Amino acid sequence: MTATAIAPTTATLADQLGNHFASFDASRLTDDTRRAVKRLLLDYLGVAISGSQTESGRVAREFAAITGGHAEATLIGGAGRVPAMQAAFANAISSHSVELDDIDVLALFHFSPPVYSAALATAQQVGASGQQLLISLAAGCEMMERLSKAANNSLRNRGFHTTPTCGVFGATVATATLQQLSAEQIVSALGLAGASASGLMEMYGPSMQKRFNPGPAARNGVTAATIARLGFTGTSTIFDGERGFLAAFTDSNQPEKLVTDLDRDYQLDIEFKPYSCARPIHNAIDCALEIRRKHSPDLSQVRSIEMARHPEWAHYHQNKRPQTYHEAQVSLPYSVAVALTDGQALFAQYNNARLPEPMLLRLSDLVNITPDASLPRGVSCRMTMTMADGTRHVAQVDYPKGSIQNAMDDAELRAKFDSLVHPVLGAERADEIAAMVQGIEEIDDVGQLMRLTEKSAGR
Repeated sequence: MTATAIAPTTATLADQLGNHFASFDASRLTDDTRRAVKRLLLDYLGVAISGSQTESGRVAREFAAITGGHAEATLIGGAGRVPAMQAAFANAISSHSVELDDIDVLALFHFSPPVYSAALATAQQVGASGQQLLISLAAGCEMMERLSKAANNSLRNRGFHTTPTCGVFGATVATATLQQLSAEQIVSALGLAGASASGLMEMYGPSMQKRFNPGPAARNGVTAATIARLGFTGTSTIFDGERGFLAAFTDSNQPEKLVTDLDRDYQLDIEFKPYSCARPIHNAIDCALEIRRKHSPDLSQVRSIEMARHPEWAHYHQNKRPQTYHEAQVSLPYSVAVALTDGQALFAQYNNARLPEPMLLRLSDLVNITPDASLPRGVSCRMTMTMADGTRHVAQVDYPKGSIQNAMDDAELRAKFDSLVHPVLGAERADEIAAMVQGIEEIDDVGQLMRLTEKSAGR
């Protein structure tokens, strides 16, 4: 009987990604990538330390602590250690609780809550070095951004939140890299991550809903990689199957962007937030601050504020009367009002006690948002302030502060970090953390860094 040759099976998208990330090592860390993930590490820790002290951060830490289990990873801003999955969950929520976490260039998602939370927890669990941590962070961020590029804007427009839906895959790859999974195991882990991908844009309002979203993504990423390492298999068609992620979560997509140029250096674009609110609002804040700086308008004489936004974001963030600071942080009118009155928009400005202030209410009510397709970018804003005497002040911002084109330098990032960490851990501890992040490649055990983020009972 003559044997019949069997044609090789075409590699799925997950197969290609599995091979790519199984061989992901220090050679993939270009100077730009290394600098980007280290800068984000400092920023993430500062934001998470501050966020851990909010009510949502406190509840998440308490939940992680009461579940019990092996002491594997640090609860940032807390005391003691918990299982890695639970630390990833709580730390992701903390890092998303003050609206100062990083952002991608299209303002669609945050890298660090799912990816960094999963990676740092796993790094402690396995005793990874600082160099191994950097590799995992770069791999996880690349995975997350590749999937967002393949799925958006359709993913967002259908009502799915990119940070958790794509972030679970980034968290999975970061964990898999640290656990040294094979290509076959990574494919299974990606399939299992897809089974737990979730997160809705129905999150704006007075509740803590938005803060919760990255928690399950970080935890599920650790789970998917860990159970795949133990032998649990997952589907290789999770991205390109007829009922796979792209088919289920999008109406239109570009699957090729998942695997484009896998053999080349990946350009990882990470932006940072100077204001404590949703990133697409930052352009509007910059407009308000520019007008305030240039013209010092008498706010009692403002007659109207027209805010033109690109249609991609024009129908979001319109709430003029937020009832809690959670709502205020996703309110463009309130953010413009507080920027005009205070000259800044930090966490202190998003305070429940500030919400009923007469001037903030008056200015918020004056903000009228209109779509303008002529604006060059999705986050672009053009603000026109008209005064009682007819004088008009106009400012347009296409690239907000903290963007690649209008970057926060190292000194500005460090000042942000200090402002977040000093009130919680003190200046001396902040200096220790910053120094360790700066020399993270030389650290043999990431646990040394994470122990510095604990808040002792005496503080």
